[in-house]
Amino acid sequence: MNNKLQVTPAQMFNAPVLFFVICKVQIGVGVYGFQSLVYENAKQDSWISIILSFVVCHLIVFVMFKTLEMYDSNDFYGINLDLFGKYLGNLLNLSLMLYYGILFFAVIQNFSEVMVTWVFPDIDPSFIIITILLLVIYTFTGGLRVIIGLCFIGFFLPQWMLAILLYPLEFANINYLFPILDNDFISLLKGAYAISFTVVGFEVITALYPFVKEKRKAKIYVHLGLLYTMIVYLFVMLVTLLFFSGEQLQRVIWATLSLFSIVRLPFFERIEIFTVCFWIIVILPNLCVFAWSAYRGFNRVIQISEKKFILIFTALIFVGTLLVKTQFQMKVINELVGHISFYTVFAFPLVLYFIALFKKKILKR
Repeated sequence: MNNKLQVTPAQMFNAPVLFFVICKVQIGVGVYGFQSLVYENAKQDSWISIILSFVVCHLIVFVMFKTLEMYDSNDFYGINLDLFGKYLGNLLNLSLMLYYGILFFAVIQNFSEVMVTWVFPDIDPSFIIITILLLVIYTFTGGLRVIIGLCFIGFFLPQWMLAILLYPLEFANINYLFPILDNDFISLLKGAYAISFTVVGFEVITALYPFVKEKRKAKIYVHLGLLYTMIVYLFVMLVTLLFFSGEQLQRVIWATLSLFSIVRLPFFERIEIFTVCFWIIVILPNLCVFAWSAYRGFNRVIQISEKKFILIFTALIFVGTLLVKTQFQMKVINELVGHISFYTVFAFPLVLYFIALFKKKILKR
């Protein structure tokens, strides 16, 4: 196939690392408040919507790998050029680059909003954003292997937070989960659709695939990563449902942080403030992976160094954050990103697969 990437051994990494990458890119700022979005549609059956959303994720990953396996060592950027030609292919690649840029923007903007609301109400959000962007620039210029290493470290460091969420179960009310399956299937699907922005991120495998050494093993670790993140979101959702009544949950914006706020440890009283500050370790790998995925597409069009790209990229992101002034604007952006994510991650790979399969059969004939 055309547009095959030439990857040196020094740039490649082992397939098991994909498990940590998938876990990191899927667990981000969305875990703060996804519960109310799901509950609005699926009510006490929201945990079923979580399972449905990840079943779809597994199916999409299966389709993605089927498409990638038709090509020896290529990413979706190269596949677009091969299937659609130079002009339409580059237009689709530009759309993918913008998508990763939008994800980057949404993550950093949401995190700064949480930081200002919960920790530093008197500080300028721009200061927080600049600080994070400097960390991204420093990490990004280290190359892909440094970013992958950060994903590995960032997976283990926040695990203690899951144990902290066991404390609210002291006040759990099992009746909040009943009646089970009281909502129709359409409502469950709407609940699964509502967290499109929360569960996306695994699509970065379409950019990382050429850099994986054992490509036959890659899909196993990606599916394992999806399974782990499903368990995390399912656990958080169940704890939330057991603690909050329906009316309370509909009024809470960041349900997970509210759960942290009731925890009182002998040596640490306001643990929710610490978790918000600590969360930068969680979102930093996400931001770096999204920026790197955008860079792979940009590098297809214009040969540019990683340092120049990340400086231009972060400058544009910073300018974009200055345009967002209110929480209502951020809510509209999150809804828009959710719609864009759904069509980019769950619809486009299906279309691409069938077109690639059709072309393959035509070439065989």
